[in-house]
Amino acid sequence: MNEHILIVDDEAMIRELLTSALSQEEYNCHQAANVDEAFGILGSQHIDLVISDIMMPGKSGVDLLRELKQVDTDIAMLMITGLTDMNTAMECIHLGADDYISKPFSISRVVLTVRNMLTKRSLAIEKRNYQASLEFRVMEQTTQIRNTMHDLHHAYDSTLTALVKALDAREKEVGSHSERVKNFTIFMAERLGISGKELEQLSKGALLHDIGKIGVSDIILLKPGKLDDQEWDAMRRHPQIGFEILSEIDFLKGPAEILLSHHERFDGTGYPRKLKGNEIPIGARIFALADTLDAMTSNRPYRNELSFDAVVGEVHKYRGRQFDPAIADLFLSIPRSQWEECAGKRFL
Repeated sequence: MNEHILIVDDEAMIRELLTSALSQEEYNCHQAANVDEAFGILGSQHIDLVISDIMMPGKSGVDLLRELKQVDTDIAMLMITGLTDMNTAMECIHLGADDYISKPFSISRVVLTVRNMLTKRSLAIEKRNYQASLEFRVMEQTTQIRNTMHDLHHAYDSTLTALVKALDAREKEVGSHSERVKNFTIFMAERLGISGKELEQLSKGALLHDIGKIGVSDIILLKPGKLDDQEWDAMRRHPQIGFEILSEIDFLKGPAEILLSHHERFDGTGYPRKLKGNEIPIGARIFALADTLDAMTSNRPYRNELSFDAVVGEVHKYRGRQFDPAIADLFLSIPRSQWEECAGKRFL
């Protein structure tokens, strides 16, 4: 559908000039000689963009802008100003105008500006609607999972294991990525002297670390190539989604903190909170290396499994950057054969 443009100017010649030029671009144009007429049209006709002179008898274009933005923030506003009104033009920008043009103006400049403004408006609305739809679906799924997990409190071990296997299957995993990462994490945690309830919480956090991916589209999750910036933004939300799913469940509050932090990096360049060093929970620091080990030695949608030597090289390279140096050193001190026994498979 062609966009509707309202032209507000007390000079009929300017209204007709703009209407003629924009109609040739197949825009639907409406005219108003003053602000009152403009609101009359706005009350009966959907308008995508308003072109308004600033200086008019009675209410000014600034008044129109101020009142209109309170009613409908989606309407794009292009202000027309004389050379002596530049301060007022800048005031309009602060009030929410999208752009301004000065008299005398070039018709080709007006047409190009209008086209760019309407394209920007359309993209902004599309992005907002997509985000709202995604947030609604995530909220709906989060509520369903939270309610289910409350109901199954007394049988949570078997339920959580089944859920994680389903999530791993969704990503076309061979075996169970989450269970292997849990085993690697416990393997290192015990060697760091972690035991009892802390070890139990760490175990559950490692097992459930990817539960937030339930809020990530299959198109993104299973994409064989590189993700674009928008897709990465969606993917990077999964720690927060996972945290929100688990944090209101009493017996999973500890694991929820690990979920929230499992993509933080030791040097502070991770996400979502950019925690650094010992600010990152010890469980998440252990998990970061366990996850890397399994991710690199497993087939992924975008590449085949890598060798254990490649993992060792990665740990050396990112010691003190991605990985806690003490945990990296622990990993490197453990023979390959013990890691293979823990994984239940031989590495390349």
